[in-house]
Amino acid sequence: MIAREKTEALGGAARRLAREARRVLYGRKAQRARMLLLGRNLNDGWLAVLILWLLLSVIAYLYLQPLIYMVARMFMSLTDMIDPTVKYIPRAPTLENLSDAWRGLRYPRAFANTVLIAAVCSALQVAVCALTGFALGRLPFPGKKLITFLVMVTFLIPPQVIIIPLYVMYSRLGLLNTPLVFMVPALFGQGLRSALFILIFRHFFKSQPKVLEEAARMDGASTFRLFWRIMLPLSRTACLIVFLFSFIWYWNMSYEPSMFLSGDYMPLSLRLDGLEAALLAEEGRMFDYRVLTQIHEGQKMAGAFLVILPPLILFLFAPRWFVESIDRTGIIE
Repeated sequence: MIAREKTEALGGAARRLAREARRVLYGRKAQRARMLLLGRNLNDGWLAVLILWLLLSVIAYLYLQPLIYMVARMFMSLTDMIDPTVKYIPRAPTLENLSDAWRGLRYPRAFANTVLIAAVCSALQVAVCALTGFALGRLPFPGKKLITFLVMVTFLIPPQVIIIPLYVMYSRLGLLNTPLVFMVPALFGQGLRSALFILIFRHFFKSQPKVLEEAARMDGASTFRLFWRIMLPLSRTACLIVFLFSFIWYWNMSYEPSMFLSGDYMPLSLRLDGLEAALLAEEGRMFDYRVLTQIHEGQKMAGAFLVILPPLILFLFAPRWFVESIDRTGIIE
């Protein structure tokens, strides 16, 4: 009887130990699965990664969808465009739209004009805005706060407010219908968004350690030598970000060229605005806003692609430098 009770007690203890072992084992498995799914901080597990991947995929589609639509339409014939069953993949891809857009834009000449204006003005803005930002950020002189305020005011004034006085002034100086209408203001720190670039350089130079300036002064360096030999080499990232932003803004501008340029010096942005009129003139027809724009939609999509292709290639080749430059100059603060 006693042996039987002991046997039952041992069996019950063994069953309890087995249940406890299974509970601990299942608990560890559940904890491991929870760690894999949620992570330690709810942002490094598989669930967080999946949600982040889905969110980024949706955002990428929203940004890329216009570009995908543009590329798809520029390879479609008119038959595919009026076919409601054709959306992205043309039945019979054609390069005729690209050929027509190339001729309508006068692409080689307009491309050369755009590159000339964007590259030269951007280089001038880097040089002049760096020098001005160094003066406002490092040098003590009377009226510095007032000049900084006036620089900010020039950034806040819309270009439409001063476009008529600028047109009259450029007309009297004989600069209209020449690239000088953009190069001369850039040379004097009044180019496209120069105030923003001056403030970027001012912020960058002001954040540099003062011991660099003190050491250079002790060695007998002049103010210009301090800027040229010490501060300017340190500001390569700021120079890069200013050049890239300036280049893109000069490349995409359309309002100012429409007021100051015409004829052989028209950039790609203006050629794109007049692409449909050029195509209709080539076909011997008069331009009429009542004409369905879908007739030349493929050519206009091809023209827009040819306009954005050079900046797109530029950013594809320099993404790392671009991001690092934005971070180091503090433009995101």
